[in-house]
Amino acid sequence: MFSAKLYAAIISGSASMFAEALHSLADLLNEMLLMIGIRRSLKEPDANHPYGFSSERTAWALVSGVGIFFLGGGVSMYHGISGLLNPHTIGDATVGYWVLAGSLCFEAVTLWYAFRQISRSAAASRMSFSEYLRRGSDPTSVQIFLEDCSSIMGIMIASTSLSLAKYLSLPFLDSIGSILIGMLLASVSIFLVRRNIASLVERSMDSERKDYIVAILENDPVVRSLHDVKTTQIGSDWVRFKAEVLFDGDEVTRRYIASAYPNNGLKDEFQKVKEFKDEEEFRQWLLEQGGKVVTKLGAEVDRIELELKAKAPEVKHCDLEIL
Repeated sequence: MFSAKLYAAIISGSASMFAEALHSLADLLNEMLLMIGIRRSLKEPDANHPYGFSSERTAWALVSGVGIFFLGGGVSMYHGISGLLNPHTIGDATVGYWVLAGSLCFEAVTLWYAFRQISRSAAASRMSFSEYLRRGSDPTSVQIFLEDCSSIMGIMIASTSLSLAKYLSLPFLDSIGSILIGMLLASVSIFLVRRNIASLVERSMDSERKDYIVAILENDPVVRSLHDVKTTQIGSDWVRFKAEVLFDGDEVTRRYIASAYPNNGLKDEFQKVKEFKDEEEFRQWLLEQGGKVVTKLGAEVDRIELELKAKAPEVKHCDLEIL
């Protein structure tokens, strides 16, 4: 699309068509940067990066947003202002109309796919569509959606300004179209840059989702209460959950007894205790039972973490500290 728009801009001498060509070039470079970010974000965690590389997706999206501002917005506005200061004539615009029509069809298709992806992600995150655009965890799909929206708006601006400039013989309208496209791209890029900067700064997960996770833990039979609950959003759909947990010692012990002494096992153990000959034997038995109860507590912590990750898959790292 960049080559076609550039060719049409050269044939027609249209500033707004040239701005659209720059728009397509910015989109192309942007998608290349987003692809790099996606690939790097999928790298496995290592010793230096124990929580993985998912934040790189947002970092590369930030670089992309800055590029859109300078290449798409800045150059388009500069070219439009130059056209106002140095008036030009509009040549044959037929090729430009065909290129804009084809570009509109292409952008409409990609916009539809981006819209569906964000709708699914918003539903999974229990957010509205507009809320996900502002602070959803996946910067890639949001950026592509907003680029497609700006592309369609840019095509409409270019076609309108080119038509008016051609048929009213007022070439300055074409330059105004270029300036408007530049302002549109600058506005989108500013929104994306601010959004990605906010995502790179560690922040808590959505409050409703956090309350849902806390409710799961508090409803577990072995948990009495939670304290000092903290969550951190790490990149796209990755959450670190940390909480101090006061466990119900009686319930943990009952579960240990049920698992360690099924059927008549408890009676047999009672007979064994009755046969102890001295205090030292009883002391050793208590030490053994105490160690087994602690081991059971550790197993319960592991069970809770696994169940939590199954019900809230975005929680990749769960740290439960025993009070």
